[in-house]
Amino acid sequence: MKARQSDRFASMMFWLVSIAIVALLVAFLGLILGRGLPYLNPEFFNGSDGVRGQLFNSFYILALSLIFSLPVGLGAGIYLAEYAPQNKLTDLIRLSTESLATVPSIVFGLFGMIIFVNKLGVGFTILGGSATLALLNLPILVRVTEESLRTVPRSYREASLALGATMWQTLRKVILPTALPGLITGVTLVAGRALGETAILIFTAGMNVSRKLFDVNPLAAGETLAVHLFAAKSNPLPGTNADQIADGTAALLIIMVIVFNLCLTLPSRWLQHRLLGKDKK
Repeated sequence: MKARQSDRFASMMFWLVSIAIVALLVAFLGLILGRGLPYLNPEFFNGSDGVRGQLFNSFYILALSLIFSLPVGLGAGIYLAEYAPQNKLTDLIRLSTESLATVPSIVFGLFGMIIFVNKLGVGFTILGGSATLALLNLPILVRVTEESLRTVPRSYREASLALGATMWQTLRKVILPTALPGLITGVTLVAGRALGETAILIFTAGMNVSRKLFDVNPLAAGETLAVHLFAAKSNPLPGTNADQIADGTAALLIIMVIVFNLCLTLPSRWLQHRLLGKDKK
Protein backbone atom coordinates (compact mmCIF):
# COMPACT_ATOMS: atom_id res chain seq x y z
CA MET A 1 0.00 0.00 0.00
CA LYS A 2 2.83 2.35 0.89
CA ALA A 3 4.55 1.58 -2.39
CA ARG A 4 1.40 2.44 -4.35
CA GLN A 5 0.98 5.70 -2.45
CA SER A 6 4.61 6.59 -3.06
CA ASP A 7 4.14 5.87 -6.75
CA ARG A 8 1.09 8.15 -6.94
CA PHE A 9 2.88 10.88 -5.01
CA ALA A 10 5.91 10.69 -7.31
CA SER A 11 3.70 10.74 -10.41
CA MET A 12 1.82 13.76 -9.11
CA MET A 13 5.07 15.60 -8.36
CA PHE A 14 6.41 14.89 -11.85
CA TRP A 15 3.16 16.15 -13.36
CA LEU A 16 3.32 19.33 -11.30
CA VAL A 17 6.94 19.95 -12.27
CA SER A 18 6.12 19.37 -15.94
CA ILE A 19 3.13 21.71 -15.81
CA ALA A 20 5.23 24.36 -14.06
CA ILE A 21 7.93 24.15 -16.75
CA VAL A 22 5.39 24.36 -19.58
CA ALA A 23 3.62 27.28 -17.88
CA LEU A 24 6.94 29.09 -17.45
CA LEU A 25 7.78 28.51 -21.11
CA VAL A 26 4.36 29.71 -22.28
CA ALA A 27 4.65 32.82 -20.08
CA PHE A 28 8.12 33.54 -21.44
CA LEU A 29 7.01 33.15 -25.05
CA GLY A 30 3.86 35.18 -24.43
CA LEU A 31 5.85 38.03 -22.90
CA ILE A 32 8.45 38.15 -25.69
CA LEU A 33 5.97 37.77 -28.54
CA GLY A 34 3.39 40.07 -26.96
CA ARG A 35 5.91 42.90 -26.69
CA GLY A 36 7.59 42.37 -30.05
CA LEU A 37 4.95 41.25 -32.54
CA PRO A 38 3.30 44.71 -32.91
CA TYR A 39 6.59 46.07 -34.30
CA LEU A 40 7.07 43.38 -36.96
CA ASN A 41 5.88 45.34 -39.96
CA PRO A 42 7.43 46.02 -43.41
CA GLU A 43 9.18 49.12 -42.07
CA PHE A 44 10.90 46.99 -39.40
CA PHE A 45 12.44 44.82 -42.14
CA ASN A 46 12.96 47.22 -45.05
CA GLY A 47 13.26 50.62 -43.41
CA SER A 48 16.44 52.65 -43.14
CA ASP A 49 17.24 50.80 -39.91
CA GLY A 50 15.58 47.57 -41.05
CA VAL A 51 16.84 44.16 -40.05
CA ARG A 52 16.64 42.38 -43.42
CA GLY A 53 20.45 42.22 -43.60
CA GLN A 54 20.77 40.84 -40.07
CA LEU A 55 18.00 38.32 -40.75
CA PHE A 56 19.76 37.06 -43.85
CA ASN A 57 23.13 36.92 -42.06
CA SER A 58 21.62 34.86 -39.23
CA PHE A 59 20.53 32.07 -41.57
CA TYR A 60 23.61 32.37 -43.77
CA ILE A 61 26.02 32.01 -40.84
CA LEU A 62 23.90 29.19 -39.42
CA ALA A 63 23.96 27.32 -42.73
CA LEU A 64 27.73 27.72 -43.15
CA SER A 65 28.43 26.66 -39.57
CA LEU A 66 26.31 23.51 -40.05
CA ILE A 67 28.05 22.74 -43.34
CA PHE A 68 31.41 23.00 -41.55
CA SER A 69 30.48 21.11 -38.39
CA LEU A 70 27.94 18.41 -39.37
CA PRO A 71 30.22 16.13 -41.44
CA VAL A 72 32.99 16.22 -38.83
CA GLY A 73 30.72 16.03 -35.77
CA LEU A 74 28.48 13.24 -37.06
CA GLY A 75 31.43 11.33 -38.48
CA ALA A 76 33.38 11.50 -35.24
CA GLY A 77 30.34 10.46 -33.21
CA ILE A 78 29.65 7.49 -35.49
CA TYR A 79 33.29 6.41 -35.29
CA LEU A 80 33.36 6.60 -31.50
CA ALA A 81 30.06 4.70 -31.16
CA GLU A 82 30.52 1.98 -33.79
CA TYR A 83 34.14 1.57 -34.81
CA ALA A 84 36.51 2.91 -32.14
CA PRO A 85 38.12 0.38 -29.79
CA GLN A 86 37.57 0.76 -26.07
CA ASN A 87 40.94 1.96 -24.80
CA LYS A 88 42.51 4.88 -22.99
CA LEU A 89 42.87 6.91 -26.17
CA THR A 90 39.14 6.87 -26.93
CA ASP A 91 38.41 7.59 -23.27
CA LEU A 92 40.73 10.59 -23.51
CA ILE A 93 38.97 11.76 -26.69
CA ARG A 94 35.57 11.52 -24.97
CA LEU A 95 36.85 13.38 -21.91
CA SER A 96 38.31 16.11 -24.13
CA THR A 97 35.05 16.41 -26.07
CA GLU A 98 32.99 16.72 -22.90
CA SER A 99 35.42 19.32 -21.56
CA LEU A 100 35.20 21.37 -24.76
CA ALA A 101 31.39 21.25 -24.60
CA THR A 102 31.48 23.08 -21.26
CA VAL A 103 33.84 25.87 -22.36
CA PRO A 104 32.08 29.28 -22.32
CA SER A 105 31.22 30.59 -25.75
CA ILE A 106 33.16 33.80 -25.20
CA VAL A 107 36.35 31.73 -24.96
CA PHE A 108 35.58 30.26 -28.38
CA GLY A 109 34.98 33.82 -29.57
CA LEU A 110 38.39 34.97 -28.40
CA PHE A 111 39.98 31.86 -29.92
CA GLY A 112 38.23 32.51 -33.23
CA MET A 113 39.32 36.15 -33.20
CA ILE A 114 42.95 35.15 -32.68
CA ILE A 115 42.94 32.41 -35.33
CA PHE A 116 40.56 33.59 -38.05
CA VAL A 117 40.51 37.37 -37.63
CA ASN A 118 44.16 38.00 -36.74
CA LYS A 119 46.27 35.01 -37.84
CA LEU A 120 44.42 34.08 -41.05
CA GLY A 121 43.45 37.68 -41.76
CA VAL A 122 39.81 37.13 -42.77
CA GLY A 123 38.73 40.03 -40.55
CA PHE A 124 35.28 40.44 -39.01
CA THR A 125 33.39 38.43 -41.59
CA ILE A 126 30.68 35.84 -42.07
CA LEU A 127 33.36 33.24 -42.77
CA GLY A 128 35.18 33.87 -39.48
CA GLY A 129 31.93 33.81 -37.51
CA SER A 130 30.59 30.64 -39.07
CA ALA A 131 33.92 28.82 -38.68
CA THR A 132 34.06 29.72 -34.99
CA LEU A 133 30.45 28.66 -34.51
CA ALA A 134 31.34 25.33 -36.09
CA LEU A 135 34.05 24.86 -33.45
CA LEU A 136 31.44 25.60 -30.77
CA ASN A 137 29.03 23.06 -32.23
CA LEU A 138 31.50 20.21 -32.74
CA PRO A 139 31.77 18.86 -29.15
CA ILE A 140 27.98 18.79 -28.72
CA LEU A 141 27.44 17.12 -32.08
CA VAL A 142 30.02 14.43 -31.33
CA ARG A 143 28.55 13.59 -27.93
CA VAL A 144 24.92 13.67 -29.06
CA THR A 145 25.69 11.49 -32.09
CA GLU A 146 27.57 8.92 -30.02
CA GLU A 147 24.89 8.77 -27.33
CA SER A 148 22.07 8.54 -29.90
CA LEU A 149 23.73 5.60 -31.64
CA ARG A 150 24.44 3.85 -28.35
CA THR A 151 20.73 3.91 -27.48
CA VAL A 152 20.01 1.63 -30.44
CA PRO A 153 19.66 -1.91 -29.02
CA ARG A 154 22.58 -4.21 -29.76
CA SER A 155 20.12 -6.86 -30.94
CA TYR A 156 19.33 -4.69 -33.98
CA ARG A 157 22.98 -4.79 -35.05
CA GLU A 158 23.31 -8.51 -34.36
CA ALA A 159 20.15 -9.35 -36.32
CA SER A 160 21.26 -7.29 -39.31
CA LEU A 161 24.77 -8.75 -39.34
CA ALA A 162 23.38 -12.27 -38.87
CA LEU A 163 21.30 -11.80 -42.03
CA GLY A 164 24.47 -11.14 -44.01
CA ALA A 165 24.45 -7.35 -44.08
CA THR A 166 27.76 -5.53 -43.92
CA MET A 167 28.56 -3.08 -41.15
CA TRP A 168 28.02 -0.15 -43.54
CA GLN A 169 24.61 -1.53 -44.58
CA THR A 170 23.68 -2.07 -40.93
CA LEU A 171 24.74 1.45 -40.09
CA ARG A 172 22.89 3.01 -43.03
CA LYS A 173 19.71 0.91 -42.99
CA VAL A 174 19.22 0.09 -39.30
CA ILE A 175 21.27 2.14 -36.85
CA LEU A 176 21.04 5.64 -38.32
CA PRO A 177 17.27 5.52 -39.04
CA THR A 178 16.59 4.27 -35.50
CA ALA A 179 18.81 6.95 -33.98
CA LEU A 180 17.49 9.70 -36.26
CA PRO A 181 15.27 11.45 -33.64
CA GLY A 182 18.25 11.82 -31.31
CA LEU A 183 20.45 13.08 -34.12
CA ILE A 184 17.83 15.63 -35.18
CA THR A 185 17.53 16.77 -31.58
CA GLY A 186 21.27 17.36 -31.46
CA VAL A 187 21.26 19.31 -34.71
CA THR A 188 18.31 21.36 -33.47
CA LEU A 189 20.14 22.18 -30.24
CA VAL A 190 23.29 23.40 -31.95
CA ALA A 191 21.28 25.30 -34.57
CA GLY A 192 19.22 27.07 -31.93
CA ARG A 193 22.36 27.90 -30.01
CA ALA A 194 23.98 29.25 -33.17
CA LEU A 195 20.96 31.43 -33.97
CA GLY A 196 21.05 33.01 -30.53
CA GLU A 197 24.82 33.21 -30.13
CA THR A 198 26.21 36.68 -29.47
CA ALA A 199 29.60 36.62 -27.76
CA ILE A 200 31.30 34.58 -30.47
CA LEU A 201 29.96 36.65 -33.35
CA ILE A 202 30.87 40.00 -31.80
CA PHE A 203 34.53 38.92 -31.81
CA THR A 204 34.52 37.22 -35.22
CA ALA A 205 31.66 38.37 -37.46
CA GLY A 206 31.58 41.94 -36.21
CA MET A 207 28.77 44.38 -35.55
CA ASN A 208 28.24 45.70 -39.07
CA VAL A 209 26.10 44.53 -41.94
CA SER A 210 26.80 44.64 -45.67
CA ARG A 211 25.16 47.43 -47.64
CA LYS A 212 24.20 44.93 -50.34
CA LEU A 213 20.90 43.10 -49.95
CA PHE A 214 21.37 39.33 -49.51
CA ASP A 215 25.15 39.59 -49.78
CA VAL A 216 26.43 36.01 -50.05
CA ASN A 217 30.09 37.03 -50.00
CA PRO A 218 31.54 35.09 -47.03
CA LEU A 219 34.05 37.90 -46.50
CA ALA A 220 31.29 40.47 -45.94
CA ALA A 221 30.41 41.85 -42.53
CA GLY A 222 28.21 39.47 -40.60
CA GLU A 223 26.06 41.10 -37.92
CA THR A 224 23.19 38.79 -36.97
CA LEU A 225 19.88 39.43 -35.25
CA ALA A 226 21.22 38.38 -31.84
CA VAL A 227 24.16 40.76 -32.15
CA HIS A 228 21.80 43.47 -33.42
CA LEU A 229 19.65 42.96 -30.32
CA PHE A 230 22.71 43.27 -28.09
CA ALA A 231 23.86 46.44 -29.90
CA ALA A 232 20.40 48.03 -29.76
CA LYS A 233 20.22 47.68 -25.98
CA SER A 234 23.87 48.28 -25.06
CA ASN A 235 24.69 51.11 -27.46
CA PRO A 236 21.49 52.57 -28.97
CA LEU A 237 21.91 54.88 -31.94
CA PRO A 238 20.71 58.48 -31.48
CA GLY A 239 17.24 59.08 -32.88
CA THR A 240 16.19 55.43 -32.74
CA ASN A 241 13.82 53.73 -30.33
CA ALA A 242 16.05 51.05 -28.86
CA ASP A 243 13.23 49.40 -26.90
CA GLN A 244 11.06 48.88 -29.98
CA ILE A 245 14.00 47.54 -32.00
CA ALA A 246 14.99 45.19 -29.18
CA ASP A 247 11.44 43.93 -28.61
CA GLY A 248 10.84 43.34 -32.32
CA THR A 249 14.19 41.63 -32.79
CA ALA A 250 13.63 39.36 -29.80
CA ALA A 251 10.20 38.32 -31.11
CA LEU A 252 11.66 37.68 -34.56
CA LEU A 253 14.39 35.51 -33.05
CA ILE A 254 11.82 33.43 -31.18
CA ILE A 255 9.76 32.95 -34.35
CA MET A 256 12.88 31.98 -36.30
CA VAL A 257 13.83 29.31 -33.77
CA ILE A 258 10.29 27.85 -33.68
CA VAL A 259 9.98 27.78 -37.47
CA PHE A 260 13.46 26.31 -37.87
CA ASN A 261 12.72 23.55 -35.37
CA LEU A 262 9.46 22.68 -37.16
CA CYS A 263 11.18 22.69 -40.55
CA LEU A 264 13.80 20.32 -39.19
CA THR A 265 11.63 18.03 -37.07
CA LEU A 266 8.68 17.33 -39.37
CA PRO A 267 10.73 16.21 -42.41
CA SER A 268 12.93 14.09 -40.14
CA ARG A 269 9.87 12.21 -38.86
CA TRP A 270 8.78 11.55 -42.43
CA LEU A 271 12.32 10.48 -43.39
CA GLN A 272 12.53 8.11 -40.42
CA HIS A 273 9.28 6.42 -41.43
CA ARG A 274 10.57 6.08 -44.97
CA LEU A 275 13.93 4.63 -43.93
CA LEU A 276 12.41 2.17 -41.48
CA GLY A 277 9.67 1.20 -43.93
CA LYS A 278 6.84 1.99 -41.51
CA ASP A 279 4.70 3.33 -44.33
CA LYS A 280 4.86 0.04 -46.17
CA LYS A 281 2.10 -2.46 -45.54
